[in-house]
Amino acid sequence: MNNLKEVSNYNYGIEKIFSNAADFLPINGTDYVELYVGNAKQAAHYYKTAFGFQSLAYAGLETGVKDRSSYVLQQGKIRLVLTTPLTETGVIAEHVMKHGDGVKVIALWVDDAREAFEQTTSRGARAYFGPLTENDTDGEVVCAGIHTYGDTVHVFVERKNYRGVFLPGYEPWVSDYNPPATGLKYIDHMVGNVELGAMNKWAKFYADVMGFANLITFDDKDISTDFTALMSKVMTNGNGRIKFPINEPAMGLKKSQVEEYLDFYKGAGCQHIAVATDDIVFTISEMKKRGIEFLYVPGKYYDTVSDRVGEIAEDMQTLKSLGIMVDRDEEGYLLQIFTKPVEDRPTLFFEIIQRKGAKSFGKGNFQALFESIEAEQARRGTL
Repeated sequence: MNNLKEVSNYNYGIEKIFSNAADFLPINGTDYVELYVGNAKQAAHYYKTAFGFQSLAYAGLETGVKDRSSYVLQQGKIRLVLTTPLTETGVIAEHVMKHGDGVKVIALWVDDAREAFEQTTSRGARAYFGPLTENDTDGEVVCAGIHTYGDTVHVFVERKNYRGVFLPGYEPWVSDYNPPATGLKYIDHMVGNVELGAMNKWAKFYADVMGFANLITFDDKDISTDFTALMSKVMTNGNGRIKFPINEPAMGLKKSQVEEYLDFYKGAGCQHIAVATDDIVFTISEMKKRGIEFLYVPGKYYDTVSDRVGEIAEDMQTLKSLGIMVDRDEEGYLLQIFTKPVEDRPTLFFEIIQRKGAKSFGKGNFQALFESIEAEQARRGTL
């Protein structure tokens, strides 16, 4: 955080969170993220090979499910569910046809799914499905869901009475192919892109309906280049384990990354998933070997980064060779890097982040990051 306004916003958010003793929607963390994809079997192979996820669970024809196949992958505390339709009609097929591969469900781990559903729907959330209890020989899970931006939904998952591999209806997925993990630990944050004028609406949704606080606000002066700009509000829950930045486009001379996303995704949705590591040099070195493509960071970025962030433990030449960016706030520093889109539509991508005390989101890197994204847009002819 590099100016008083941002520090003030950050401190206000923290004070609001910790002063809210009666958190009406306590969330333990992210339970899983489900993507609807065109071919889950092949997508699972990609995420295992390139990102180092491991096989966990499966549901499909062999388990009695007739309309879809779902592969569950895990690394650290991150669970990805990849679901593909088995028929040409239905909500999964329609989602894939409209959006391409994309995030459908951001599932939140709670102690009481019924209470979470009642609290949020009573405050104005639109129900996705009411509380459901599913059982098998390993116990029971209670789930309920609400709609959020676009076709994205939140599912509340209560699993305190369940001992199974994932959820009822899934069986262990035993595979001889499990490449070594790349050091990913947990989901740091997930970013939503919404239409022009909708950022405040959805920030208010998370504040009023889910009890989140506005941690940081970035305007078009903070996040812009000579050509494009966006605005963002970072919303976080009471314990800080869930952070949802909400982006909207801002006026610029050319089409911003948010506008490009909205055009190709055909509406609002999850733009990127930020996953944390304790050793970003190892993680990125491994991912590059496995074929992950990252945004190019101009070499001139590293000419001044030491003056801006001060002393760090990592070797700057190593960071430069890998394209890892650095930023500092009052609490410490962070290291981050962004993949290119992980599918042919320029929509979903991943951020890899290592926090060395920093609580912010890399504001000092926005200029270089946006220039890199614009260079990719220019190559695609969408700038």
